Amino acid sequence: MPRRDPEIPTRDAIAAAAAHLFVEQGYSRTSVREIAAAAEVDPALVIRHFGTKERLFLETVRIGSDRTPFLGGPIETLGTRFVDYILTVDDHTRGIYLALIRASDASTVGSRLHEAHETAFVRPLAERLSGPDALLRARLAAALVGGLLYSLWVVGDEELADADHGEIVARYGALLQELITPGD
Repeated sequence: MPRRDPEIPTRDAIAAAAAHLFVEQGYSRTSVREIAAAAEVDPALVIRHFGTKERLFLETVRIGSDRTPFLGGPIETLGTRFVDYILTVDDHTRGIYLALIRASDASTVGSRLHEAHETAFVRPLAERLSGPDALLRARLAAALVGGLLYSLWVVGDEELADADHGEIVARYGALLQELITPGD
């Protein structure tokens, strides 16, 4: 086995290799042995540092808090700005989302996905909305966005992906905006 760079701590090398493989291949198709090989360490070290593959996944595959800048700005244009963001998101972010979705049958991964849903979208959006139904509208907005993500990223709807970017932003953004600022 080739020797890894001794300047990189073992735990960091394992985490970097795991994050890359989980996003590229998904949770179920990534083995501890593959992670160890990519990190150039013995597989026993993966378990020693992280305990289980699931704990390693949870520690390395995260939706970062820096992914919510689209929630700022004028509330009157949030729907179109958010849809535009989804349509232009990078492959790494898409990979994290898909890795979390595909691994969500593991109880702690499902909990992490729920937590990310709440903290990265629902609660920050609800805080910006007014009215007694603000939380419900934020949840409906999250469900609407989830439908677009599902169609584009999980199902791989090629016709939707190939449709005019501006038209999708305008139409889907209007649907989302109606939940955010009903009747405006």
